[in-house]
Amino acid sequence: MYMKILLNYFIGYVKISVEGYFVERFINLCISHHLLLWNSKRKQATLLHTCISIQDFKKLSRIAKQTKCKIKIEEKKGLPFLFHKYKRRKIFFLFLMLMVVGMIVLSNFVWNIEIQGNETIPTEDLLKTIEQEGLHIGVWKNDINTKDIINRLRLDRDDLAWVGISIEGTNAIVEVVEADEKPEIIPEEEYCNIVATKPGIIVKVNAANRYTPSKRR
Repeated sequence: MYMKILLNYFIGYVKISVEGYFVERFINLCISHHLLLWNSKRKQATLLHTCISIQDFKKLSRIAKQTKCKIKIEEKKGLPFLFHKYKRRKIFFLFLMLMVVGMIVLSNFVWNIEIQGNETIPTEDLLKTIEQEGLHIGVWKNDINTKDIINRLRLDRDDLAWVGISIEGTNAIVEVVEADEKPEIIPEEEYCNIVATKPGIIVKVNAANRYTPSKRR
């Protein structure tokens, strides 16, 4: 039904008023003849406001005679009537159509990239890496393979634990989770300092001397 209404916008439709004592019968006959009515409103028991396509409107005269209803066109809608209205303003209408087409075309590109979740990694650094992987300003949305870009980012960068990319309109939202830094590994044979992350009191120390006797020949 919604597709038919949208199609009627392109081929043209009219808003009409139907007045008479047999409005309900008028509606039933339209349904039985497969004539589509939409946006129907009953202001009174004898008055109906509704919309109908131009093609179906031409078939209403017989139904109006059968139900003794009067039909009046209140407003003409759709592209055919719009063309007729602005036929003397062709340049304006052409400019308007170009704007609409341009907006539709531009909506298929990415015009903004937003990075979320990074705390220590600079946003500029992530943007540079993402652009190298194929996600940049002005890219066609159908050319973006988010799974491939995510996999390449995780392989190329050790400082990322998780990456997610979503395309919302003309925006590309990149969410990242930074990887924890690997602790410095100190060889067992070297001495080192132990520093507590929180203040405390040492109540007991167990010292152990690891001694490996040398082999005698």
